[in-house]
Parts: sequence; structure tokens; C-alpha cells
Amino acid sequence: MNGQVEVVTCKTAVVDRKKDIRTGILKFETVLSKLPGAMFNDCCPLKHTFVDGAYVREITMPKGLLLTSKIHKIRHPYFILKGEVSVLTEEGTKRIKAPYAGITPAGTKRILYIHEETVWITVHVTKETDLKKIEEEIIAKNYTELGIEVDEVKTSEDDKIKLLSFMKSIPELEKQSIEQKEEICLGLLQQ
Repeated sequence: MNGQVEVVTCKTAVVDRKKDIRTGILKFETVLSKLPGAMFNDCCPLKHTFVDGAYVREITMPKGLLLTSKIHKIRHPYFILKGEVSVLTEEGTKRIKAPYAGITPAGTKRILYIHEETVWITVHVTKETDLKKIEEEIIAKNYTELGIEVDEVKTSEDDKIKLLSFMKSIPELEKQSIEQKEEICLGLLQQ
């Protein structure tokens, strides 16, 4: 069932590196939120399905979208039914082509770039049917709530310029090697 996956892992997979990437993702989100036209929360079409003991959430994300996910409290499965997406987490970068099935570890927050319209489904074990209560159950407000350390996020006008430049260069990124992509992404996240 899994589609193609191009994996880029961090060259130095150590705890400090993961902390740096988590902090970088938060910094990226902060800068992204300050750009004109930035959208927040659930800005894409959602479909909610409830079955005995589970909540199924389906999101359809348009081509060209650059976004961050929320912080997941609980390990859960996800399925990419349609599309192609690049995903950056503290574990590295993956380019995923549907169909694909994976597991989201607790504490995960992602940066996503949607190459082709993507349909992403998550499944959460819960008896709740109230969306607000489900969110409180499965989504952390911050890393601290999960006991995960991050550095204070500091941004500057230069960070906004770097992000805009990065966004304009995404088509060129497609031509880069896996190692070059990793260096570009990690350079963007550095404090």
C-alpha cells in the first residue's frame, strides 16, 4: 500500500539536533504566520467521521501549500490517499507519494510542502465525538505540555526574507540532491 518515499535523515541524529529541529519548526511557523495571506488552524477542507471508539479526520490540502501541523500528543496511524508531499520533522525529511501508510509518534510536529493536491487521513482512538474535546485529548498546545524541551523562539525581519526567498526557490529545490535539500532545510531552521 505504500507509495514512493524519498527519505532524508539528519546526519547527526542526536538529542540536541532533534531539539534544534523542533525549535526551528516553531521558528519557521512563527515567521510563516507573519507573512501576508497566512492562514491559521484548520484552513483546508476537513471531513470528520466517527466510528465506535475512533475518530477519523480527513484533510485535503491544495498543491503549493506550505504549512505546519499541530503537535500530536498520541501515537496514531495516518494514510496519504492521494497526492505528493514533502514532510520535515525532527527525524528528517521525507517526500511521500500516495498511496502511503505511516505512524505519527507522540510529540510530532511537521512542516509540509504540498507538491500535488494531497488527501491525508489520521485515525485517533477516542470515545469522544465533540471536536473541541477531541482536540484537547490528541493535540498539545506546546512541546512543554509533553515534557519536550525546545529553545526560546526568536525571529527577525531577516528570517522573513529568508523564508520568502526559500518559498520562491521551491521549484528549484526539486532539482537538488537529497543531501542538498537537507542542508537547505536545516539552514533555514537554524537560529
